[in-house]
Amino acid sequence: MEDNIFLKIIRKEVPTKFIYEDDEILAFSDIHPIAPVHILIIPKKPIESIAFIEEEDVPLIGKMFLVARGIAKDLNISEKGYKLLIRVGRDGGQEIPHLHLHLLGGARLAEDIHPIQ
Repeated sequence: MEDNIFLKIIRKEVPTKFIYEDDEILAFSDIHPIAPVHILIIPKKPIESIAFIEEEDVPLIGKMFLVARGIAKDLNISEKGYKLLIRVGRDGGQEIPHLHLHLLGGARLAEDIHPIQ
């Protein structure tokens, strides 16, 4: 996998305020949010996308969703609702070749993700 901004964040080469961190996962605010709450949850293991996960990654992927649920609860958006989004590949809108889960909320979200005006 090519070097990218997420790998630099994992290596702490880019200063980032983490919302969550453990031995396997990091979470931080997206620098280009598309919703009032827009958190990125990434594995520290370098996985390019869902297209490249292996059977051994199943617990890690599940943990990403549990982390998302916990962050949503901590940010008080779980009761009203939120979206979880994983983009896969260029045509799927994935811009950075490192698996990441978007946690979007804080407003009623339209089908195209943006808050309803």
